[in-house]
Amino acid sequence: MGNVLFDEACKQAAERLSKVKVVPVIAVDEVDIGVKLCSILREAGLNCAEITFRTSAAAATIAAVSKLMPDMFVGAGTVLNTADLKRAKDAGAKFAVAPGCNPTVISAAVADGFPFLPGIANPSDIERALELGCRLLKFFPAEQLGGLKLLKALIAPYKHLGVKFMPTGGVSLDNMKSYLEVKEIVAVGGTWLAKSEDLKDGNWDAISKIAKDTVARLNA
Repeated sequence: MGNVLFDEACKQAAERLSKVKVVPVIAVDEVDIGVKLCSILREAGLNCAEITFRTSAAAATIAAVSKLMPDMFVGAGTVLNTADLKRAKDAGAKFAVAPGCNPTVISAAVADGFPFLPGIANPSDIERALELGCRLLKFFPAEQLGGLKLLKALIAPYKHLGVKFMPTGGVSLDNMKSYLEVKEIVAVGGTWLAKSEDLKDGNWDAISKIAKDTVARLNA
């Protein structure tokens, strides 16, 4: 199903994600912290972030980052309903991501032409997403489900349809490149880039080092 506007928007999002390769997944309780974090990631060469709707500061943080760093590809994560989908778009998010495959949210995103990556964990999830028009999917939680071995098995029956994936959950600095070697994987979600304890302690040097190490590994 789907529509041309949605298909083109997702294609452009996939191209942008494939350039950044690692999408830092972050949850912040304060807008200022989110802006500071995104600035550090951007300076390190990670010009993208998925700001999750796990906190009340998410929408305001997306809006602030979008205004202050318009070149940064900012998305919204943990989008579980149509209200959050609308809040994400209104705040300036360029894409949205969910942990699961909710047909109601997918249909709203398709109708609005807004890039949306529903979460999939098995063939039934993939076929549900495909039926609704999605070909850009989040594989979650990646490592806990079986990692790259399972994802390759899931890709096989659907690769001829042009399906692309962004694995998230347990992907790390050490295994990210093995994921990125698979052509159907456009990027990985990087939950290791902004640890909650570092954010709580304001340990910006540690966050900067991890971001720079990630970029160095990507370019190696």
